Amino acid sequence: MMISLIDVFSGSDAESVSTSVRLLLLLTVLSLAPSILILMTSFTRILIVLSFVRTSLATQQMPPNQVLIGLALFMTFFIMAPTFQQVNEEALQPLFEEEVTLEEAYENASVPIKEFMSKHTREKDLALFMNYAEIERPETIQDIPLTALVPAFAISELKTAFQMGFMIFVPFLVIDMAVASVLMSMGMMMLPPVMISLPFKILLFVLVDGWYLITHSLLDGFLPL
Repeated sequence: MMISLIDVFSGSDAESVSTSVRLLLLLTVLSLAPSILILMTSFTRILIVLSFVRTSLATQQMPPNQVLIGLALFMTFFIMAPTFQQVNEEALQPLFEEEVTLEEAYENASVPIKEFMSKHTREKDLALFMNYAEIERPETIQDIPLTALVPAFAISELKTAFQMGFMIFVPFLVIDMAVASVLMSMGMMMLPPVMISLPFKILLFVLVDGWYLITHSLLDGFLPL
């Protein structure tokens, strides 16, 4: 296996070079896949919001981390499907068919990704990194470097996720305060309010179909009807 890989990378014919480029591209993408998934897609916002839901309910590890990450992952694939399809059609397939060079494929792939991130990046956050890098104001989205757009997109997503988390926390906080006040008025200070309020919070979340509302809000933030 090792000898065959060495032969592939050391070959000078066109087919060997094409295969080498494909393997190199595949290894690069696989090594950067976690960073790309976290910082350049909707994954961060979805996972943080779902984590806020679990924390506000005070259900400890229910749903488990595996469930939240799996749900966030498949929702990310659903939201990013049009972008990934455009990258495949405009960059990967032409590269594999040797219609474009590796540099051209990179430029073609960055366009749909930049368009997605720019839609959800605050101008203030982008200007922060552009000013520190002393980059002139870009005329088009394609002129924005990924080195500035990716961190700007990340902190914009964090802000949006925390805003949604705050709105999720408010109704459950009201329930906790109401239960704590009732227990204090009854002189039952030794009984943890969280233990009493937990069933009411779960009941409220089920009655309003909370998972549907949270998912609808997340999808509407990326794919408005």
